[in-house]
Amino acid sequence: MSRQTLALIHTSATLIPVFAQLCRAKLPAVDTFNIVDDSLVRAIGAKGGLTPDIAQRVAGYIASAESGGADFVLVTCSSIGPAVEAAAPACRVPVLRVDQPMADRAVQIGRRIGVIATLATTLDPTADLVRRRAALAGTTIEITPRLCAGAFEALLAGDSARHDDMITAALRELCTEVDVILLAQASMARAVENLAANDRCVPILASPPLAIDYLATHM
Repeated sequence: MSRQTLALIHTSATLIPVFAQLCRAKLPAVDTFNIVDDSLVRAIGAKGGLTPDIAQRVAGYIASAESGGADFVLVTCSSIGPAVEAAAPACRVPVLRVDQPMADRAVQIGRRIGVIATLATTLDPTADLVRRRAALAGTTIEITPRLCAGAFEALLAGDSARHDDMITAALRELCTEVDVILLAQASMARAVENLAANDRCVPILASPPLAIDYLATHM
């Protein structure tokens, strides 16, 4: 049986080693390749949201992944999630937005769902996805969004400690109000490592491991 190939589309090169480690551990029989364009998130920020021209670029990367030999495509950025869903039907191989398995898990866990993001342009798409996945599952939910303003800029500036501290503070506060917390961006997962055990009073879900777990049973 021939080996399958997974294409990963990123908007930050920092996520390549994160997913490479997960794929080695959980998808050892799958080959991978990466497509990266870190200008996409900057363009979304500059234009105030996902615009048709940005969505067209996302569709182009997905088509490129397919033509590059991918048997499955994973897009690791939540900010472009709606563009991923729009482009997927035109692709002849399965396409997954990274936060869908996480949204499905959250809906299974509890009714009160917290969503934390470091980008305003990611917060709404993630919350919208959770609402739609809940509706698909026939579940009634209540979403509490929380924006860690300035954390993403700190990360881009190389101040990862400040980025992590801001997310940790938001997690401590939000965990007293909800049944489960979603980290809206894959880049936020690192902050959970610094959270004390007694501050993890509810499940905190990060998209990278849940997405790779999903692929492990669907490839």
